[in-house]
Amino acid sequence: MRGIVWFRRDLRLHDQPALIAACEACSEVIPFFVFDEPLLQSRVFGSACVNFMLGCLHDLASSLADRGLTLQWRRGEPVEEIVRAAREWKADAVYWNRDYEPRAIERDRTVAQRLAQAGVVVRTFKDHVVFEAEEVRGVTGEPLQRYSAYRARWWSKWYAVKPTVHAVPSSSRAREKAVPLPPSSLPTINELGYDHLAPWIEPGERSARKQLRWFVDGPIHQYGHGRNLPAIEGSAKLSPHFRFGTLSPKGAVHAALDSLSHKGPVSRTDVLTWIDELIWREFFQQVLAAFPHVVEGPFRHTFVPPSRDFGPERDRFFQAWCDGNTGYPIVDAGMRQLNQTGWMHNRVRMIVASFLIKDLLIDWQSGERYFMRHLLDADVAANNGNWQWCASTGTDSMPGYRIFNPALQSKKFDPDGAYIRRYVPELAHVSVKNIHEPHLMTADEQVLARCRIGADYPFPVVDHQQARQEYLNLGKREVMR
Repeated sequence: MRGIVWFRRDLRLHDQPALIAACEACSEVIPFFVFDEPLLQSRVFGSACVNFMLGCLHDLASSLADRGLTLQWRRGEPVEEIVRAAREWKADAVYWNRDYEPRAIERDRTVAQRLAQAGVVVRTFKDHVVFEAEEVRGVTGEPLQRYSAYRARWWSKWYAVKPTVHAVPSSSRAREKAVPLPPSSLPTINELGYDHLAPWIEPGERSARKQLRWFVDGPIHQYGHGRNLPAIEGSAKLSPHFRFGTLSPKGAVHAALDSLSHKGPVSRTDVLTWIDELIWREFFQQVLAAFPHVVEGPFRHTFVPPSRDFGPERDRFFQAWCDGNTGYPIVDAGMRQLNQTGWMHNRVRMIVASFLIKDLLIDWQSGERYFMRHLLDADVAANNGNWQWCASTGTDSMPGYRIFNPALQSKKFDPDGAYIRRYVPELAHVSVKNIHEPHLMTADEQVLARCRIGADYPFPVVDHQQARQEYLNLGKREVMR
């Protein structure tokens, strides 16, 4: 039997259910990837994300070649390309790992119908999450809307099921399955219509596994503290790898738990705190699967965040936020990090999101779209869930008054300004005393710092205290309607 393995958001060999199943059931296996032309042309994702994906594909192609398998690829509309490939290669079955975005669910349903009509068997598998939405439910079978309840059920399921990690198909076994199809070089990033950017985080499964080992051997055991400090290497930086499936989430959980048996100082609390982040990721995936309307608007309509009328002032504020020129150093450092690298520290993501929504009174969807176009780890579920959390329109029941003070956040989490100076070089010589609020410097202090406020670095676009009060007043008015 000849089987096609359709790679999508699972660009790895380790613990790869579709590939493993195909190698067990089929006498011939064809690895296959489709460059989704309509999605590429939509520009929903930016160059950083597409460059990272392409790097992951090069690594995957190399790993497959080491086992005698040749990655085939097409470029076009995915439904048509997979059906055409199955017909041309006379495939008996197509294997893939499931995706939970509404657009992907509809695409896969159509592909399955078309393949069935052609007499081709379809086999799909759980992979992008440890537990799918249907596996972690409330007592009456309903989707869970509170993270705390979801987390408790998730852990109960983990200990009840004890998910196992599957090995890579052996080289000898894989070579027996190889189909003699001609190899073809992957397209360049420019051929895909995007600019070349060297990914700030190295793409590919090999790099993902190396990064995971580094993290669980050390930083994970100080994660509760280190994850909030953007100037240090305290976070895993694995989100792009989870996004493109170069790392198995199930395998990552096992690696984290296994680290508790390492020699030297270990911390169960910190390890569980990091696994909480992976459970949040799955929580947002199940919210997206169960409530697909969140893609187009708020999860809850009981609170509508106040926003500015469209006009020159709104556009000016939004552009200042996008460019990292708001006059708030921690916000500007975060946005410049995003623009330069395609990644932003998670604590800073919350700060810049709160600032956009609650200081600048700009709708959260504008920020959500900007992040999707610039992030290496651009993921619909996680990005939407986090923005709705910040806007208080999501599943959590916190009122709409969770407002971050950027100066206080900066002093607490970047106390000496090292992160700020890295991404806002015009503040490089500003003292620790003034780095968080440089607009308060005296004229003499500006001379010493070689930074003139209003010339070298902007005045704050808004006064935080005034903006906070305006947001609260407008929000109360909205609630009273």
